[in-house]
Amino acid sequence: MTEQTPAPSLYVAREPIFPKRVKGSFRSLKWVILFVTLGIYYAVPWIRWDRGPDIPDQAVLLDLAGRRFYFFWIEIWPHEFYFVAGLLIMAGLGLFLFTSALGRVWCGYACPQTVWTDLFIAVERWIEGDRNARLRLHRQKEWGFRKVRLRVTKWSVWLLIGLATGGAWVFYFADAPTLLRDLVTLNAHPTAYTTMAILTATTFVFGGFAREQICNYACPWPRIQAAMMDEDTLTVAYRSWRGEPRKHSEEVRTGEAQGDCIDCMACVNVCPAGIDIRDGQQLECITCALCIDACDDIMAKIGKPRGLIDYMALTDEVAERAGNPPKSVWRHVFRPRTMLYTALWSGVGLALLFALFIRSDVEISVAPVRNPTFVTLSDGSIRNTYDVRVRNKDFEARTMRLNLRGDPALRLQLEGSAYEAVAVPANETLLQRVYVIAPAGSNAARADTTDLRIWVEALGGGDRSYRDTSFNGKGTE
Repeated sequence: MTEQTPAPSLYVAREPIFPKRVKGSFRSLKWVILFVTLGIYYAVPWIRWDRGPDIPDQAVLLDLAGRRFYFFWIEIWPHEFYFVAGLLIMAGLGLFLFTSALGRVWCGYACPQTVWTDLFIAVERWIEGDRNARLRLHRQKEWGFRKVRLRVTKWSVWLLIGLATGGAWVFYFADAPTLLRDLVTLNAHPTAYTTMAILTATTFVFGGFAREQICNYACPWPRIQAAMMDEDTLTVAYRSWRGEPRKHSEEVRTGEAQGDCIDCMACVNVCPAGIDIRDGQQLECITCALCIDACDDIMAKIGKPRGLIDYMALTDEVAERAGNPPKSVWRHVFRPRTMLYTALWSGVGLALLFALFIRSDVEISVAPVRNPTFVTLSDGSIRNTYDVRVRNKDFEARTMRLNLRGDPALRLQLEGSAYEAVAVPANETLLQRVYVIAPAGSNAARADTTDLRIWVEALGGGDRSYRDTSFNGKGTE
């Protein structure tokens, strides 16, 4: 009986990546962005902003219960969600702009997955040591006291970071000091604890274990970015015409001219994605430029000019291979594609600013009551009924006066009030039933419909708004 050879497995287990510590301008830039972005994320919910009584004093707050979005002096109501949609469109266009100019610069520097992974790797390096020490610990099969102590310490710090991450997130949806007190005293809503638990777990797993796998398999952007890039996009690349053939390579023959690359693997050892940039641009590369810092350091040590690995474009490669100087950075950045994205981004931003500055603190909506469409009163006059919502977006209660524009014979009457004014609380919407009456024999009473405009004006403030509607008559004309 012949023994059958087992079929080769199509699955290759992931090899953990242990990036080496590196120093350089790009690494310093990443540290600055990490501290700034995390500082903003953790600190913003604690910024206070006085909005008067009965209104949250938090500068940035997504008040789902009150259906409001507060951003410093800006207050977004549910019907103004187009502001949020506009900001999302600007974020997308900004991503297109930066990608077309500088490749995956968002992924390499500011993406939350990158920022938290960088922080987790820094904690890992601080506790377990640099790359070689972490490799030795990983390959150690026995779980001795030292390995258990280092692992537990590292995981504990990761969990604290994850807990702070989830905690900061829920503070954006409720008054931060109040919610913190409720969380500590176990009086917070179960939704807050559930959200924190989910974000703590995902931060712990994504930043500590999944790392580059989230970028490679879960994130769609590596597959979309190709549509945003062209031959003039600046991205991290290896100058193979300068580096090849590599020194210390078995393929180099005696007496053959050698390139600047000494095959030291420094660029590979510092890469958080574990790739070799010398193999060309790859989907896994997030253009964090740490390989540039590592290679520049080696070039300085062996007396070679920097730039063996650098930000460059495909057009630069063609020019340099031919012995010509590359284009300037500005010619790569300012080209038709990027200028189009900039114009679109600016246009959306200006439109949002214009809409923000022209909006009034007083708004009105009018809904005619259609059952019945009109009522004939005892004196023969015709009455229409409307449900009018008056919205006061100011932080103080205001008195609003309602009036009509249209047929002069029409008159307005408020249900439950002998006056044409109503008091609207601060930051509230008041529902008021309004009657519009046309005297018997008037044009509005005899016509099928008459155009009508209902105005609302804040007394003493000058803010006003209107809505157009129609008045239904008998239709005897």
